[in-house]
Amino acid sequence: MGLKSKSSIGKKTKNSLKHHRIVVKAGTNVLTGRSDCLDHQIISSLSSQIANVMGVGAEVILVTSGAIAAGREILVKPVKQGVIDRQVFAAVGQGHLMSLYQKMFQERGITVAQALLTRHDVENRQGYLNIRNTLTGLLEQSVLPVVNENDVVDTEEISQDRFGDNDALSSIVASLIDADLLLLLTDSGGLYTSDPHRDSKANLIPKVENIDDSILAMAEPISTESAGKGGMLSKLYAAAKATSSGVPVIIASGHEEDVILKAASGQAVGTFFETTSNQIESKKRWLLSGLAETDGELVIDSGAVKALRTKKGSLLPAGMSSVHGSFERGDVVAVLGENGDRIACGIVSYSHRDLRLLCGMNSNDIAQKLGHHYGDAAIHRNNMVVL
Repeated sequence: MGLKSKSSIGKKTKNSLKHHRIVVKAGTNVLTGRSDCLDHQIISSLSSQIANVMGVGAEVILVTSGAIAAGREILVKPVKQGVIDRQVFAAVGQGHLMSLYQKMFQERGITVAQALLTRHDVENRQGYLNIRNTLTGLLEQSVLPVVNENDVVDTEEISQDRFGDNDALSSIVASLIDADLLLLLTDSGGLYTSDPHRDSKANLIPKVENIDDSILAMAEPISTESAGKGGMLSKLYAAAKATSSGVPVIIASGHEEDVILKAASGQAVGTFFETTSNQIESKKRWLLSGLAETDGELVIDSGAVKALRTKKGSLLPAGMSSVHGSFERGDVVAVLGENGDRIACGIVSYSHRDLRLLCGMNSNDIAQKLGHHYGDAAIHRNNMVVL
């Protein structure tokens, strides 16, 4: 049984969606239908669902597993199951997997873009800034980013480390782009009181307010998760990370009819995990923690102060009076008014050297002045918190 999609989806509108920016994670067991190879019918149905929900206004990022399974389809020669051999499968299979997604989505009028990431790519603010800008830029162009952990180089993930899988990656991506929802598709229906494949009395838990030890204790090994590396415990850790960043999470069956649209519309599917903080507070804590790493300050005029506080806009060079301290692109700096009051903090798009040259300048002149261009803003509004 695969993912299904109804023609009635076409009646939905953007206003009927509760969640508009969604990260969908499809694990190996969903994509293979519990076999050793990719199930093309399931992937086709998944593609239809995502295309349909994008068609009514949602922005979607797909975090996908399946590269190793795709490699197994091509390399029929028996090999060992060590890390290097799995990397060989991944290297061969990643191109095949993306080719399949490109074909499926092109038939539905959707352009896809591949993003191979490792956890190390987002551990520093420079990488965070680059990846965030790329992913949000793709969403603004109505492109579907297809994200996978780079199994070819990331041995931490591929060597069965349960904390380094695509569940964890999907929670990082959801936080990074300020998603409205993280939807973890699995081959079970959500979080149960015990393994439903072993216990006929197991009950689905429809809602979780806080992921504590009692919830984690329910994540006993699931027999049907053996083809993948994540399992329910990994999904709960991912859900805990996402909800603490202000992103709600749903764990639901990848085989339920119209599961993506139902989740996007706010209908009850699987297990819903409430947020434990809002996105603004989470981002504020993260950015403030970065202030200790630099002494950078941008002083802005009264007009820029008003624009940040009332219009929630980006900080443009035209509103800057002076630059203090040393910092590089991707560092966190403080934004001060001319009276010394701290107005905001955020991730700068340019170094202190560049910004000193740009003070008071129109954004249209950045490329000519510097010889390079990283955007019109000194700090983009998505990378800033007004205090």
